[in-house]
Amino acid sequence: MEPFEDENPFSTADPPLSSASSNSHVDVSAPSSPPNLPVILPSSPPRIAIQTSSLRAGLPSQGSGHSPRPPTSKSDFCCIRDHWLHSGEDADIIITDALKTSENSTSPYITYVIRSGNAEARHRYSEFESLRLNLTKLYPTLIIPPIPSKQTISDYAIKQAKAREDVTLIARRKRMLQTFLNRIARHPILSNEHVFHRFLQGEVSWTEVLHSPPISQLPKNILKAPAHNPTDPNASPAYEALPNASPAHPLRRPDQRFSDSEVFTNKFASHLSGPMEKVTRRTMKRWADYSQDHMELGAIWNGFSLNESGELAAAVEKTGQAIDSTYMTTTRLLQDLEQNWQEPLHEYSQFASIINKLLAYRHQKHVQLEMTQDALEARRESLGELENSEREAKRLEEALERGRLRSLAPSVPDGVQPASPDAADEIGANTHTEDEEPEQDENPASAFLPPHPGPSPVKRRAPGMGLLSALSYTIHGMMDADPESARRSGISKTRETISQLEDALHLSAQDLKYASSTIQADLDRFQRQKVADLREMAISMARSHRDWCKKNLEVWEEAKKEIAKIPEHPNRIPSERAGASAAGPSTVRRDSTATINGR
Repeated sequence: MEPFEDENPFSTADPPLSSASSNSHVDVSAPSSPPNLPVILPSSPPRIAIQTSSLRAGLPSQGSGHSPRPPTSKSDFCCIRDHWLHSGEDADIIITDALKTSENSTSPYITYVIRSGNAEARHRYSEFESLRLNLTKLYPTLIIPPIPSKQTISDYAIKQAKAREDVTLIARRKRMLQTFLNRIARHPILSNEHVFHRFLQGEVSWTEVLHSPPISQLPKNILKAPAHNPTDPNASPAYEALPNASPAHPLRRPDQRFSDSEVFTNKFASHLSGPMEKVTRRTMKRWADYSQDHMELGAIWNGFSLNESGELAAAVEKTGQAIDSTYMTTTRLLQDLEQNWQEPLHEYSQFASIINKLLAYRHQKHVQLEMTQDALEARRESLGELENSEREAKRLEEALERGRLRSLAPSVPDGVQPASPDAADEIGANTHTEDEEPEQDENPASAFLPPHPGPSPVKRRAPGMGLLSALSYTIHGMMDADPESARRSGISKTRETISQLEDALHLSAQDLKYASSTIQADLDRFQRQKVADLREMAISMARSHRDWCKKNLEVWEEAKKEIAKIPEHPNRIPSERAGASAAGPSTVRRDSTATINGR
């Protein structure tokens, strides 16, 4: 047998992330506007420790939501719910009921009663959805647990008005929403979020929570906000200079570790949502049909026992009871498989989609860094061209100035040198007299000056040409702009843009480093959680089948004993062949038609 090869990139042989396991740290409490420093991005970001006030040391495995809470050394609590969540007790959040109400609404809806300790809150499904959506914005680098899917259009089409009141659907939502809350409560970072605490308290309306910090401070574009704290009011304005990155944009230098994680996640998702869920649905359907058939069969046997008497009636009744018991145990088996296998399986197919979105966020952050680098290089090249143009313009201006000064100097006969610059100036000053007329001006500089065009003759405009003339005047005004001032303005703006891009590049590198380390840490935690959950799912399935077999065996053994009390068949074997029958198996076929024919 070939050895098993683990292709899972989530697992790692490195020790858990902690302050002692890495020498590079990201201090998220530092100001978000770093100094202008050269940025060197490695091809594979190193694993780094995340130091935040809300991050507890270590990321222990949490199991399927039923494991005990990990011990915590937290001492500062923001509220009573925070203290209860981190008290170290094995306390679960329970959804005790689902009630139909129309409070603050024109149409009725289902509200779920949540009990956490001695607190009680009531929330509808849309508020659970809103909680999860805002957690994904507040923590874009963490795996936020999923909630049950919405009802499909086919559900509404089939059940129409009763779709919201479906008992099976409501019971399933109760279980999965309860799992969602407990997964958040056991997360080492999400359990510290005060928005989650207020959701459990129920003392304040959820609408008020949505319109108060930190949710009200969320930016419109998460990619243009700090990865460690998107609601930071003191975030650097350089974040606005970051480009809008697309998840489909290719990377020049991708991180192989996260590329492998994306490939594995896609394989995991295709396997779960493909053959495994299909086979599970088919198996559940067959078990449901099996249970329904036994329910009908048991009723038939119980009715048949009323037509008989004696030991035969008791045996038939006992057999009908065994069939009824098989129906009930199969129904119980179906419930166990749905709760402990089918629902967690669907939940993990949702987890795969969530991880893909998480990896897409990191991919976009990496794309932002490369696009910012490209933009910075392009701006630096543009600045170099503008500066070269400025230097060339200054050189040409100096050359023209020297030529103009030479043209203004008086002509001196050959062999005659002016005694001094003052003498030359005096000679130049005496070349013109006051009684000379302008028409006889022999100044050589006049040869370089264009003649004055004089007043333009009045042109008659055709009717309707006013708009075109105004447009032409505007275009000529734009074209006749001073190139020197435009060039210097361009140099100033380009230098300012380069300064912003340098700040943005540094911030982008910090965000990518933080996102890579945080996502990798949460992937490691998720991998340990997934292993524990799959183990629990397999054990639960085996336990459910074992209990089903045990209960059915007991009732059928009792039915067998009752059947054994029925007297022998009237067509007994003749006495002379009894000895031969005792010696070995008989080849005589019992004639069952004797009973029908009365023999």
